[in-house]
Amino acid sequence: MRGMIESVMARETYVLAKKMLDAAALRHELIATNLANAETPGFKRLDLDSSFSQQLNTLMQKGDLGAARNLEIKSLQDPTAKSSRPDGNNIELDRELLEMNRNALEYDFLAQYTSDSLKRIKTAITGRVT
Repeated sequence: MRGMIESVMARETYVLAKKMLDAAALRHELIATNLANAETPGFKRLDLDSSFSQQLNTLMQKGDLGAARNLEIKSLQDPTAKSSRPDGNNIELDRELLEMNRNALEYDFLAQYTSDSLKRIKTAITGRVT
């Protein structure tokens, strides 16, 4: 039984979904930080390092999804965000709220996928569908 659980947890699609779920959770925190600092003079927008998605795309193209477990998820100041305010703050409330909604949908999808994987393990162990 333990080997079965480990094999499901090691599946490339599960590893990928978990890593993407971790990234979505961090991104949600960053968006919340951006919103909380919308009126802070000089605050610069934070987001995930774009190298994460680039590396993830490369792994997907190579078909090496299992290597996603080694990807590091980092945050940084968004170099594409431009400030139009005199105080140097570059937070745009509309953009942040839109990104938060999009990220929440992505997180919900990934959480459901991960949950379904765990339900399959439970069904295999108990023999009952819940």
